[in-house]
Amino acid sequence: MTQSMGTTPSAHEEHLLLRRLRISGAEVVAAGGVAGMGAAFLLSPEHIEDGPVICPFRALTGLPCPGCGLTRSWVYAAHGWWQESFASNAFGMVLVAALLALAVVVVVRRVRRIPPPDLDKVMRRPLALGVLGIWLVYAAVRLAYAL
Repeated sequence: MTQSMGTTPSAHEEHLLLRRLRISGAEVVAAGGVAGMGAAFLLSPEHIEDGPVICPFRALTGLPCPGCGLTRSWVYAAHGWWQESFASNAFGMVLVAALLALAVVVVVRRVRRIPPPDLDKVMRRPLALGVLGIWLVYAAVRLAYAL
C-alpha cells in the first residue's frame, strides 16, 4: 500500500526513498562551485582588489597559498577579464571548467537516476593527479617568488 492511502511506507520503500534523496559529495562540491560562480557574477571586477584578505595563511604570513587569488580569478573570468583572471591565479579558470563539468555530470546522472561520480575515484585518476601536481608546483613557485 502507498502512503497516500493512510498507511506508512514499508522499510524497503523508505530505504528507496532515502537512497533517492541522499546527496553525494560530488553533488555538494558541484553545488558549492556553481554557487561560487554565481557569486562571482555579482561582485564587481573593478573593486575586487579592494576587498579584505580572507585567506588565513596569507593574513598570518603575507604569503600566497595555493588558492590565493581564486576569488579574484573567478570574478574577473565571470566578467570576461581573461588576462586579469589568469594573472590572479592561473588555475582559476581551470577550476571553473572542472566544476562546471562536474555540475553537468551530476545533473545528467541525477536526471538519468545514475549514481553521481565518486570524487575519491575521480581524484585518483592520472589527469586529476597531474593537474594537482602542476598546481602545487605553481603554488611553490609563487611562494618562492613572494619570498
